[in-house]
Amino acid sequence: MTAPWEAGRYGSEEMRALVGDRNRYQLFVRVEGALAAVQGRLGVIPADAAEAIAARARDHRCDLARIAEIESMSRHELYAVVQQFAETCAPHGRYVHHGVTSSDVIDTALALQLDEAIGILGERLGALMTGLCRRIAEEGGRVMIGRTHGQHAQPVTLGFKLAIFLDQLTRCHIRLDELRGRAVMGKVAGAVGSLGGLGPQGMEVQHAVLARLGLPEPQVCAQAVARDRIAEFVSWAALTAACLENLATEIRNLQRTEIGELAESFAEGDQIGSSAMPHKRNPVRSERICSLARLLRSLVGPALENVVTWHERDLANSANERFTLPQACVLLDEMLVTTTAVVDDLKVFPQRMQENLDRSRHSHLSEAVMLAMVDRGTDRIDAYRALQRASALAARDERDLVSVLADDASVTEVLPREALAALAAPAADTGFCESLTHDTVRRAEDVLGKTSEGARTCPAR
Repeated sequence: MTAPWEAGRYGSEEMRALVGDRNRYQLFVRVEGALAAVQGRLGVIPADAAEAIAARARDHRCDLARIAEIESMSRHELYAVVQQFAETCAPHGRYVHHGVTSSDVIDTALALQLDEAIGILGERLGALMTGLCRRIAEEGGRVMIGRTHGQHAQPVTLGFKLAIFLDQLTRCHIRLDELRGRAVMGKVAGAVGSLGGLGPQGMEVQHAVLARLGLPEPQVCAQAVARDRIAEFVSWAALTAACLENLATEIRNLQRTEIGELAESFAEGDQIGSSAMPHKRNPVRSERICSLARLLRSLVGPALENVVTWHERDLANSANERFTLPQACVLLDEMLVTTTAVVDDLKVFPQRMQENLDRSRHSHLSEAVMLAMVDRGTDRIDAYRALQRASALAARDERDLVSVLADDASVTEVLPREALAALAAPAADTGFCESLTHDTVRRAEDVLGKTSEGARTCPAR
């Protein structure tokens, strides 16, 4: 049975093609071509054989049926790809894969694959951050009630709310740039990583092959690239997914019928909200983001387990990486694209924001009144208890808090009715929301500006 992401339900065509077997096998051949070219230049293999192998690698298209046939007998995937490629390089096929081991090709191809995946994900993340900056510019000044523990707290702006998520994603972008230099790592060091099979020019071969492929060279490596590098990437993907889920969860909550301040767009006349209830306009894309985030986070466990290996090499990582790495890339790709679409089309309802703000009946002034009383000489705990009693009474009787406070002598003897009215008269105080939002957008734009030029290139390490 084909997995949902393999069937095209999730992830972009670009990302699915990148992590698919055909591309993976083509990358194996690309590594073999680079190896032969370098070995020919250094005299490790005959120059004519190297030239023929390198030329064939450039236009070779893997025969998946033949590879499957060879693997059915050899039970070795890399051998099957190499053998099928070598068959097309006659009479020089015997020089294909000269002096190297499977991990040299597999892990170096993985580095090429992962580097491109990081480039795609970085672009997707940048597009989402840009979309958030744009929505903040368009709607950021909208005043709305802030909530803690699901209850009305103090007023904020929509821009401030979105800036919180933008700040998280900015850190995700910075982390991605930092980890790229650690996670993307090739190696051409032969069995156990000693370079013994590559002869006296082994160090030079590894350096030249990786330079030709645009990859960094490890300082030291066993037979396989150490999996703490891969675990860091998967952990980053899971953390980024959690940040996306955080944003999607807020949108889901604000789309609740009882709140109704934000909503996903809905294609009227075409989209089906519920098969049973025609009135439904469900936040299905935000819910998809949350659902996929739960799956992506589950991939961290296997990635961390893979850090542990027996001696210089075992295959305990190999089978599960066929699932975890493609899934991590495709799932996060889908989540980033979907989140960007949700943000770009997000519906904003200022009237409901004002209605909900009014519904607090000035309860959000409790701290301001308490501090004003303290400033006028009242003990803080006495002021707190007075506001607590008044707030409970206002909630019970569905009265305005300022009106209740105006009837409380313990308050008015410190803070006259005129002073209470003055606190309630201005527009809702959102503190430093505007300046904090501006600073957050500026930081995000600085990060995007610094990383845009090298988005798809493997940086110096």
